[in-house]
Amino acid sequence: MRDPGISVVICVYTEDRWEDILAAVSSVRAQSYPALETLLVVDHNRALKDRLAREYKETAGVQVLANAGPRGLSAGRNTGIAASQGEVIAFLDDDAVAERDWLRRFAEGYADPRVMAVGGRTEPVWASGRRPAWFPEEFDWVVGCTYKGLPPGRVRVRNVLGGNASFRRTAFEAAGGFATGIGRDGDRRPLGCEETELCIRLTRARPDAVLLIDDRAVIHHRVPAPREHFAYFRTRTYAEGLSKALVARSVGAGKGLESERRYSTRVLPAGVARGLRDALLARPGGAGRAGAIVAGALSAAGGYAVGSLRARRNGTAFSSAPIPAGGEPAPSGAEPGGGGGAPVHAGQTPSGGEPAPGGRHG
Repeated sequence: MRDPGISVVICVYTEDRWEDILAAVSSVRAQSYPALETLLVVDHNRALKDRLAREYKETAGVQVLANAGPRGLSAGRNTGIAASQGEVIAFLDDDAVAERDWLRRFAEGYADPRVMAVGGRTEPVWASGRRPAWFPEEFDWVVGCTYKGLPPGRVRVRNVLGGNASFRRTAFEAAGGFATGIGRDGDRRPLGCEETELCIRLTRARPDAVLLIDDRAVIHHRVPAPREHFAYFRTRTYAEGLSKALVARSVGAGKGLESERRYSTRVLPAGVARGLRDALLARPGGAGRAGAIVAGALSAAGGYAVGSLRARRNGTAFSSAPIPAGGEPAPSGAEPGGGGGAPVHAGQTPSGGEPAPGGRHG
């Protein structure tokens, strides 16, 4: 089977991340498996769009677009999908850099025609230079990274993580695009789960679809200083609960929460036990990690309860739209100027191994 052409979409929204955006683009241009194109989709920020257009005016293979839909990450991704030319569309966070073989590992996954999506591993780069002693690896999804509890290697999953993921174009033709009204919107409340909802919708539309993560497809995601604090941890876990409630209301709690059950009954208790053991052995941060796991679980549960009540009262507040065929322009009519999650993977290895939950874009 021939190697697929891969378009890379990077959604951006603020000039505060200027150096990060340049680094992300550079990492794509340095890939051992060259990208067909890099699409920078700007979320309703004319100054940033104009500045990027000037920066890449003479750079072949880099295109700057305005988000043609409502403000937010999902509409930005949909704009990129609609404008892209590749058989496969990959997504990279604007504050992350990809290792040299990132796209090569994605391409390898598509040798099997049943594979509709391939994700990778996201490693945190802490602003302080090291992981906070209290911050549990089981909650690395809070900062958009791969969390402790996922199995190694290439494994079958319920859904991939949007900041380090790729999809066949036919996946969007079958299921539509990312749902708007559920994911990130700049610096507002850090919601998520749009990847979860899309992937569940995809496997319903294509029951034979295979979704994978390959931990050799690595990106390094910057974690800014404010996200190293417990206040952000608490806010993000609560927001994840709100998002999960919307997804469960839309697709049903059985599918919407299948990986979360394993995560909460197996991964988190094991993390608490490790933290308490480290505390007894006078190792730094042990008690803090155990406490943070409990607090994070309770915060997410509280968000889920509130979100479920709101969803029952008001209904779900997000929708998805068809994506135009490859190469067609994105729909117009939006303001010019244009623009991550929790335990969300579930499944088993292709050979029938351990189920895998998983997490998201910062």
